[in-house]
Amino acid sequence: MAASRATRNGKVRGKRRTTSRRTTQRRRLITAEDLLQFRWLSDPQISPDGRSIVFVNKTVGEKNEYALNLWIVSADARGNWSEPRPFTSGNKDRHPRWSPDGSTIAFISGRTKERPQIALISAAGGEARDLTAFPEGSLRDFKWSPDGRFIAASFRPQDPDWTSDAKKQREQGGNCDPPRVLDDWFCRYDGDGYFNAQRYALHLIDASTGKSRTLETRDTTGYFSYDFSPDGRQLAVTRNRDRLAYARPWKDEIIRINLATRRATPIRNLPEGPKSSVAWSPDGRTIAYAGRVGMDDSYSTENLELFICDPVKGDAQSLTGGEDYCLMAVSISDTSEAEFAPRLRWAPDSRRIYMQIGWHGQTHIASVARSGGSIAFHTKGVAAHQIGSLSRDGKRMAIVRGTATALDEIGVAETAASQFKLTSLTNLNGPLLDQLNLADIKEHWIKTADGTQVQAWVLVPPDAKGNRKYPGILEVHGGPHGQYGIGFFHEFQVLAAQGYVVVFSNPRGSKGYGREHTAAIRGSWGVADWVDIQAVHAFMKKHRHIDRRRIGIMGGSYGGYMTNWAVSHTDEFRAAITDRCVSNLVSKFGNSDYMSLPDHYWEGNAWDRPEARWNASPIRYFKGVKTPMLIIHSEGDLRCNIEQAEQVFTALKLQNVPARMVRYPRSTSHGMSRGGPPDMRLHRLHQITDWWKRWMKK
Repeated sequence: MAASRATRNGKVRGKRRTTSRRTTQRRRLITAEDLLQFRWLSDPQISPDGRSIVFVNKTVGEKNEYALNLWIVSADARGNWSEPRPFTSGNKDRHPRWSPDGSTIAFISGRTKERPQIALISAAGGEARDLTAFPEGSLRDFKWSPDGRFIAASFRPQDPDWTSDAKKQREQGGNCDPPRVLDDWFCRYDGDGYFNAQRYALHLIDASTGKSRTLETRDTTGYFSYDFSPDGRQLAVTRNRDRLAYARPWKDEIIRINLATRRATPIRNLPEGPKSSVAWSPDGRTIAYAGRVGMDDSYSTENLELFICDPVKGDAQSLTGGEDYCLMAVSISDTSEAEFAPRLRWAPDSRRIYMQIGWHGQTHIASVARSGGSIAFHTKGVAAHQIGSLSRDGKRMAIVRGTATALDEIGVAETAASQFKLTSLTNLNGPLLDQLNLADIKEHWIKTADGTQVQAWVLVPPDAKGNRKYPGILEVHGGPHGQYGIGFFHEFQVLAAQGYVVVFSNPRGSKGYGREHTAAIRGSWGVADWVDIQAVHAFMKKHRHIDRRRIGIMGGSYGGYMTNWAVSHTDEFRAAITDRCVSNLVSKFGNSDYMSLPDHYWEGNAWDRPEARWNASPIRYFKGVKTPMLIIHSEGDLRCNIEQAEQVFTALKLQNVPARMVRYPRSTSHGMSRGGPPDMRLHRLHQITDWWKRWMKK
């Protein structure tokens, strides 16, 4: 079956190292501060002729901020690739996209504070110039038209009361910040902050003059996707016009906008359900999108599938519904953002559609024929692969590849064979990694009390000797509908380096193991997932390198929920760390940026039928908790409000349980451990290691 094809061992050709990194050159253990030397490489875009790849190189800057610049790597006439080199130096440059003729690279430049613009730079190098003149606001993304005449962009203006000019005027007059007068519940998003009534709109920009006009979509959330028709005359756009669109994702539709007349025409005969990542085939005959049939949104226990439809007649057909894969099986680590968005790429001949699929902790590039059939996997090995873009002829694809012991690097895939030939093009993290003695991971499958098989991985301290025993740390991932995987996890490596055996797993509720595995906890947290966590804990107690008397548990988001659940149901853990947690599903109902509909995921509601939520709330069972706990939370967390952590802290203190709460400032968000300010990330890691040293090294 397809799953077995995706999990064979393999390696990447070229400079890239294989999973095992234990060599005599590594002389020291990794530290928290090594974060400051990491290079986060992402968004590789190959030139139309397939001979250059531009990508984003993110590093820690001089003033506790991230510097994002474009780098480029090129091949000569013989196909020999050069060393990667810097291409821009604005420190706020991202989202590079080649013009169709390959002469120009457009990118989003944030050099003018709070006024990001689309900038253009010659592919030969030189000075960049701003194409657009958007006011203060947020520029999410853009796309070139196939003929290079236009650029479509998604832009949202800042609320007039909250612009930098408005702020200066208030300060000069001694006035307070203005109140937020809200008529729509959807007014904020974690990591994005409060945007109030403002929405992203679709703009069409003349690529030669920068003149812009707004295309009316009537979308009420602003979180639409879009793509040009191959003749450049139309845009396919997903939208939701419902008054409560964010709560009614099944009302999503796809429209075609005629760029000459601006007329929007809905595509007929599409099933109700969420729709995103729209992509028009190069031959113009088909539109692909990610979606499902039913009332769930894109983030769900149900599989997100790949659909195709006729641009006029509709008549959608699922190409992946016959297999048990989900396009939203996202792997979680702290060296890359967890992007819960499908990536779809048409082959230039329109015969196949490429996508990413997470399966058993790995992420692979796969495809399916437009005519239907089984899913083909094109990458292999214990690694995480990410799709970039394809060359004009489709013979080369830009990719990102990483493993548990190697940070992401840029590569190129030769697509002629069914099994892609991969060549690594960068080794920008190599000089640092060559200094380090990192922990390799070992995979295990654990049988639970009810017969379920749960995949888990173990990191033993790199300098472990014989049968020496160490304290064990059980890490639980967030989501819950994500997965731990084969990506580089800095936190895990730091803990292993400090003498802990780190164990992480994908219990029921995780993606990457089929629909039933994920849906097993729908509306019922703390049951099947807890059975699986207990089985992993039992496995740890028998592990030859783990001291069964010194086992701790920790996790963030849903992982924080499960940590809270664990300490309220057993006293076996020596200590615990709950990070950006959930403790009370009743109160969480009203203060998260994520809406939970009555009688949908959870039975009942939060006001007069709260029983299902309350019975699944860890705080309900906190009477008698004895486990010492570190509580970590950000005041700017809009996903899991900080009051969730405050309830835990208060309950512990009232029962005289050793507890510490670390509150990070409002400028940080739910994803602080992955993308927060460097000093805050380092502070968090040191709080974690100090807590474990206090309670586990006794």
